[in-house]
Amino acid sequence: MAIRVFAPAKVNLTLHVTGQRADGYHLLDSLVVFADVGDVVTAVDGAGLTLDVTGPEAGDVPSGESNSILQAARFLGVDDVAFSLEKHLPTAAGIGGGTADASATLQAVAQLRGVDIPADVLPLGADVPVCLRGCATRMSGIGEELADVDGLPDIWAVLVNPRVGVSTPEVFKRLQSKDNRPMPDEIPAFETVRDLAGWLAEQRNDLEAAAIEVQPKVAEVLSVLQQAVGQLLTRMSGSGATCFAIFSDEKSAKGAAQEISTQHPDWWVRNTRLGGKNL
Repeated sequence: MAIRVFAPAKVNLTLHVTGQRADGYHLLDSLVVFADVGDVVTAVDGAGLTLDVTGPEAGDVPSGESNSILQAARFLGVDDVAFSLEKHLPTAAGIGGGTADASATLQAVAQLRGVDIPADVLPLGADVPVCLRGCATRMSGIGEELADVDGLPDIWAVLVNPRVGVSTPEVFKRLQSKDNRPMPDEIPAFETVRDLAGWLAEQRNDLEAAAIEVQPKVAEVLSVLQQAVGQLLTRMSGSGATCFAIFSDEKSAKGAAQEISTQHPDWWVRNTRLGGKNL
């Protein structure tokens, strides 16, 4: 029996850095949604623990001990499953590619073997708990505090990655302020995507300036998206280098994606609908 699990891209609509613990972990407050583009993880019974990687983004997937799929399998004590990864998301991109794959692996093994996923999966990465949920979520603490977010409208967006990786530790190292204010206590319900974009404009991604310092290409991507016809809000996701722009409708998003792809054929560009499991 083969188990296939979709691993959607994670998008941080906001990312506020609100503190740092004594052990070095950063405290965050983030509104997280998921895209309808992503990777696919397949698991079947196998002899030993193996991984076969295919897909347009397969070339940059790390192998060996550092691979997130194999790490997740070992986390569950599995050593006899054959995994395949259909890779569509760029790596080190700020949209949770490796984390999403780890989360999908946990779900695939749980279904394949009839086992429960442990309550604490933070050792696999701060974004693994939210990726397991796969729906619009307010994520705070170091990634362990999760709350449902209702009242989001349809969000049509364009994701752009300039084919450069950004080191998350290096971005945090260059962060000027680590005790910034969080989002408001309550995230309101929004009647339209314009209402949402207006509210998001009052929020932040506190890693954006540091990421631009680490990789100036991020600034170019933001500029290109800001010039797209019909964009309502442009921001970087995670620690970069992927950025997104929100549009009023699907037609505008598709048109912008086509235009940017034509102008920058070497970039990774996708139009998408953002939300979660209710897509």
